[in-house]
Amino acid sequence: MALEFIPTVWAARLLVALQRSLVYGQANVCNRDYEGEIRASGNTVKIASVGDVTVDDYVTNDVIADPEILTDDDQSLLIDQAKYFNFFVDSVDRAQQNVNVLDEAMRRASWQLRDRADTFLATTMDAAVPSGNKIGSVATPIVPTKDDAYEYLVDLGVLLDEANAPIDGRFVVVPAWFHGLLLKDERFVKAGTRRSDIAIRNGEVGEAAGFTILKSNNVPNTAGEKYKIIAGHSIATTYVDQIVDVQTYKPEKRFGDAVKGLHVYGAKVVRPTCLAQLIADKE
Repeated sequence: MALEFIPTVWAARLLVALQRSLVYGQANVCNRDYEGEIRASGNTVKIASVGDVTVDDYVTNDVIADPEILTDDDQSLLIDQAKYFNFFVDSVDRAQQNVNVLDEAMRRASWQLRDRADTFLATTMDAAVPSGNKIGSVATPIVPTKDDAYEYLVDLGVLLDEANAPIDGRFVVVPAWFHGLLLKDERFVKAGTRRSDIAIRNGEVGEAAGFTILKSNNVPNTAGEKYKIIAGHSIATTYVDQIVDVQTYKPEKRFGDAVKGLHVYGAKVVRPTCLAQLIADKE
């Protein structure tokens, strides 16, 4: 029996799986305001911004100054990441299976792409955090305990307050061990479990200190130390991605079916002051 394969259906399923499994790439961590149409790696999205407007004192019956010429600043978001998969299923192997081998292979391909994109986004955010918005450093990382881990979340919130970051919709992405410290603090347990009876986003483990708490194994770190715990708001980072091609084909010298797909994406931190960071080591 020939393999029935509809490329557009598979492409849609793959993209949905990828978006649902992202932590750093989900809507409450980064935005997709400039996604538009992406056709291939190497495309560029131009992001325009306008400088501040000067406000002067007005004096009755006096002339006002000539109109101010506003300055603008363009930022370029380059779609410079391109990852692909290409796998083969032998006809004999597939015939001996009672499960849908291709479906499982596509699911695994989706998870591999997710991991690459998630790591890329985490690294992009890490590199853009202003030095004044960091608690601890690579040279002298903070060593939080169950007694003060929650307080460091409060300190991250203060940094964002001082940077005029929006209050509603803030996030923080923590590693599993930091989440474990929070679970030993009554302040987090009381605040962070009140949504446990409803559906929550991927990776979300609660709410506390003004943040949606997300847990991820892709928190940037150096050999299991110096974890870069990033907090912020989704307006800080913009992310664009697209599954641009998925094809099924029959290799010339084999009996079976192969599937290949291409995922392109890019990200840019457009408002770095809306990110803050705690650099921390385990106890």
